[in-house]
Amino acid sequence: MTPSHPGRADLLEIKKAGERASGLTRQLLAFSRRQILQPKVLDVNAVISGMEPMLRRLLVEHVDLMVSLVPQLGPVKMDPTQLEQILVNLAVNAADAMPRGGKLTIETAKVTLDEHYQQRHLPITPGDYVMIAVSDTGTGMDEASSRRIFEPFFTTKEVGKGMGLGLATVYGIVKQSGGDILVYSEVGRGSTFKIYLPQVTADVPGASEPSSAAGDVSRGWETVLLVEDDEAVRMLARVTLERSGYRVLEAGNPKEAVRTAREFAEPIHLLLSDVIMPESEGPPLFERLVKEHPAVRVLYMSGYADEAIVRHGVLIEGTPFLQKPFTAQALQRVIRDVLDAPAPTKALIGHVGSD
Repeated sequence: MTPSHPGRADLLEIKKAGERASGLTRQLLAFSRRQILQPKVLDVNAVISGMEPMLRRLLVEHVDLMVSLVPQLGPVKMDPTQLEQILVNLAVNAADAMPRGGKLTIETAKVTLDEHYQQRHLPITPGDYVMIAVSDTGTGMDEASSRRIFEPFFTTKEVGKGMGLGLATVYGIVKQSGGDILVYSEVGRGSTFKIYLPQVTADVPGASEPSSAAGDVSRGWETVLLVEDDEAVRMLARVTLERSGYRVLEAGNPKEAVRTAREFAEPIHLLLSDVIMPESEGPPLFERLVKEHPAVRVLYMSGYADEAIVRHGVLIEGTPFLQKPFTAQALQRVIRDVLDAPAPTKALIGHVGSD
């Protein structure tokens, strides 16, 4: 669509509205700790360093950003996208608290939390932690506001300046990742948010880069069997994949998918399927498909982010998963990651379509 097309402005507004609704849903899910996370072993310093240019662009000119990272910090295990969201939310919140300018500081440290900390604060397992502190020299908060700051829809900002979900989202993500978060604030002096994430002993697999900075995604050539009962979502996925070079076979339900796969004589490299599907009697779709296409891989997608999806065996830990709604770029990136990953074990067979 050309920039001068009369319908372009309307479509852009529809897109923005959808993105706002998507963001609100994700924030509520994060706060309620119902979002399916995909944790990885991360170097927190590397993630912060990779995000620093983007964070500087987010801040207004009169807010100075200072980053102080302790070397050899030790890895943590959490969803990299969620760590990025924490940093963005805290940075934006800090900038909003400094309307006349000030200094925003992001720093890291290695800390050991013991039983004394456990007694003074919310329950947390004693041990080694990575601490991320985000401090500002803004307006600060009184004690009453500090006690409520992580409540959903509570905000100290003017009407129309925020929904009160940013810090509630941060709280939910930290808690779901096994960590803790505290706030120290004084009126007129500023605030400091300290996040404690459990340190793990595993090595960081290669350089840790923020997922949002993925850059250009490599084009594909493989055949993808797309199974999705929502026609609009299916069309978006098909168009995105075809533009990226993939060959796409479509199906609206598991029965149609099995029939399509049987009629297709060439290899199918990836099953891209919704988790909850209609007409799903019989064995799970992936199990039926792998009998005729043993090298096929699977990527599940769903708008359901309730922990029941995992608990009931629809997905097991380690199964590739893409949360709806998603952007074209996210779909391209995750599919490429799944196809380029080492061959999965038989244990990573989800039960999509099972009753």
